[in-house]
Amino acid sequence: MHWTRAFVRFHGLRHPADLGGDEVQAFLSWLASERQVAASTHRQALSALLFLYGKVLGQQLPWMTEMGRPRLQRRLPVVLSREEVQLVLGQLPAESRLFGWLLYGTGMRLSEGLRLRVKDLDFAHQAVIVREGKGAKDRVVMLPASLQADLRHQLSCAHALWSEDQQQGRSGVELPDALERKYPRAAHSWAWFWVFPQDRHSVDPRSGVVRRHHMYDQMFQRAFKRAAQAAGIAKPVSPHTLRHCFATHLLQSGYDIRTVQELLGHSDVATTMIYTHVLKLGGGAVRSPADTLKPAPS
Repeated sequence: MHWTRAFVRFHGLRHPADLGGDEVQAFLSWLASERQVAASTHRQALSALLFLYGKVLGQQLPWMTEMGRPRLQRRLPVVLSREEVQLVLGQLPAESRLFGWLLYGTGMRLSEGLRLRVKDLDFAHQAVIVREGKGAKDRVVMLPASLQADLRHQLSCAHALWSEDQQQGRSGVELPDALERKYPRAAHSWAWFWVFPQDRHSVDPRSGVVRRHHMYDQMFQRAFKRAAQAAGIAKPVSPHTLRHCFATHLLQSGYDIRTVQELLGHSDVATTMIYTHVLKLGGGAVRSPADTLKPAPS
């Protein structure tokens, strides 16, 4: 809706049905040249307009498949040192600190950590089962030994909320795909309950059912941003930075890149190779010519 409104305003409030490929191309060119948007934003705008014409207006026109998409430029990720990670996580509020350590200790994406269910924690094998990650793939990551006691305490707190919901006859939790129809009672079971549940109930916007959701992503994102500022980190960081730190620190510790690829769930090792840029720093890097001059500037 955002890009549809922008598109209509750009063409003087004309109806999209009266516009076509030339007008879409003009709008996209304006975004790239005048607004200088990123390639990902450009692709998002194009996808929104293709959805508008193909799904909303029902127009299947040849120019819809001929629109070019800009190539995404690969950027080096921001990586914190181990000391900086500890500083940031130490500044998180108590209710978010364990979740932050779990993201860093497992390399999970923010959405993967939020969707963790009780059945996905395997203390016996010290493993975390990541369900339906990027590309709808499952994978297994390590369960940090240093977090097991805190995770058991978190589960006991979650169990108290689950018991409260059971006593009040609440509608359980959301299940993926069609499992709610196939297993009607599964949504009320402890195994499917969230590891990090929200402390209050919310209304499902699709069904109108009042149920308990997992912790909101924005809540942790805001807490992480405030923690980074309090720690004095002068880098553009986000919760996803913890995933970059996980991969880089494993490579620095001597683990092979195929192992890191599997833990991150990357389909192509070339994606994982981007984390090797930090390994070029330090002792294995080329020595700067400025370091050979004496005396050094004061």
